Amino acid sequence: MAMTKIGKFTLHNGGGFVARGEVAYLDDNGEKHLSGNNGDILLGQTKDVDPGALGVPDGSIVSLYVFVVWGTDNEARQSFIYQKGSNVSANYTITGTTLSNTLGLISVD
Repeated sequence: MAMTKIGKFTLHNGGGFVARGEVAYLDDNGEKHLSGNNGDILLGQTKDVDPGALGVPDGSIVSLYVFVVWGTDNEARQSFIYQKGSNVSANYTITGTTLSNTLGLISVD
């Protein structure tokens, strides 16, 4: 089964903490890297996490990584192929507390 191609992630923060959306991706040598982030996402906010804007190369295998300020970071279990310009978005929500949070895929559309 082929991996789904996406153009971006969205992240909704439903947790009692400040989150920052990043992208974990594999380079051509299979090494894992983390992108920069798109700034603070406060409780109740939803923001786009655009891999291309964060320096991720087109065609990379990507997953959403959430940096939790003063807490335990979380990485999505699902991986996708980043396709620059695609209108498809992988939509996530993170809930819980700084030290015990859950990152869940809501939809891909």
